[in-house]
Amino acid sequence: MPMTSADRSSRWPVWLCWLAMVLDGFDLVVLGTVIPTLIKTQELGFDAVGATLAATISLVGVGLGALFIAPLSDRLGRRRLLIACVAWFSLFTLAVVIAPNVLVFSIFRLLAGVGLGACLPAALAYMNDYATKEGSAGRSTTRTMTGYHVGAVLTALLALALIPNWRMMFIIGGAAGLALLPFLWFKLPESLPPVRHAAEPEQAASFRDLAKKPYPVVAIGIGIASFMGLLLVYGLNTWLPQLMASAGYSIAAGIGQLLVLNVGAVVGLVVAGVLADKHGAKKVVLLWFGLSAVLLAVLSIKLQNELLLNAAVFITGVFVFSSQVLVYAWVSQLFPSRLRATALGYSAGVGRLGAILGPAVTGTLVAAGIAYPWGFYVFAAAAVIAVAALAIVPQRVTHSEPSAAEATRGSAPAKL
Repeated sequence: MPMTSADRSSRWPVWLCWLAMVLDGFDLVVLGTVIPTLIKTQELGFDAVGATLAATISLVGVGLGALFIAPLSDRLGRRRLLIACVAWFSLFTLAVVIAPNVLVFSIFRLLAGVGLGACLPAALAYMNDYATKEGSAGRSTTRTMTGYHVGAVLTALLALALIPNWRMMFIIGGAAGLALLPFLWFKLPESLPPVRHAAEPEQAASFRDLAKKPYPVVAIGIGIASFMGLLLVYGLNTWLPQLMASAGYSIAAGIGQLLVLNVGAVVGLVVAGVLADKHGAKKVVLLWFGLSAVLLAVLSIKLQNELLLNAAVFITGVFVFSSQVLVYAWVSQLFPSRLRATALGYSAGVGRLGAILGPAVTGTLVAAGIAYPWGFYVFAAAAVIAVAALAIVPQRVTHSEPSAAEATRGSAPAKL
């Protein structure tokens, strides 16, 4: 059911896409909240190596979903893909509860990740289709992505209340997804005709389009930056409590700092979206990644004052996590509507390779006993590389064919 003018005036699509991102936020930090307990109790056979396996393989699933499932929404429609992926993720999140060992635990996380990996690109593409106000791409993306970090905050709060009962974390996460399904089914309209390219298969979006002029340099820069950006997001959210435990802080303090980090992310998203629309995404994302590098290096210094430590973690969250979301906002502006979900899927999918590497590298440092402070040095270096990659992306892109929105408004190519 294509989106009508009445649908555009409804707030249901906004809230439903936001809630889908809350589920993504749950998945972002849930392993980080339960890993210290699983390692400490060695339940299911967990140790540092097993935890690294679980964290890594679950992100492989997310990457596969982003790369190979998300682009289908450019052909089949955003709505159906979102509903199917939320259902898939929810069922396999619940299945984690019955895992008898580390291997099965990891396989269920892999399968859940496939569904969830496609949710983020599809939801962001949906919201950029839905947004009608010219020049609001930055705010549309960052507002939707606040759900990502609100979900992370709520999960950290839930962990403070429930840990060491780690199974209940997955029960609540899976049940929340199932509860969202009927609302998605009845209240979410389709933003684009479901088979808009069926009559012209040669026009169907694919990753090959990103290798054609004028996109190759854009794709390279965005891909490297997304790789580094999600290395930071997942590396920090998976291992921050354990990094802080390695520095001598308690497990509860580490989970609390994870919460503070993601509260900072929500604030950063609101500010970043406004600034990106006002000053251009490129300027703001370069500044954000640059400041992230500095602040991550500062976290390598052990602070005895708890208030000062939480303030440093909060400010770091403001810049680190919204940096990657600004990359998504920029992608939404650079590519026309017919390629939007494909480009976002590429950005998120390549980024998931960084998401895999981040926890794996940090887990290796944890196993070697040198995670603090070297983990923060690795993260700072990743932010510097992201700055260098984004610097090569051109200020403007002239599309070979205008997007539907541009054709309607008669606007010029996107300028950043």
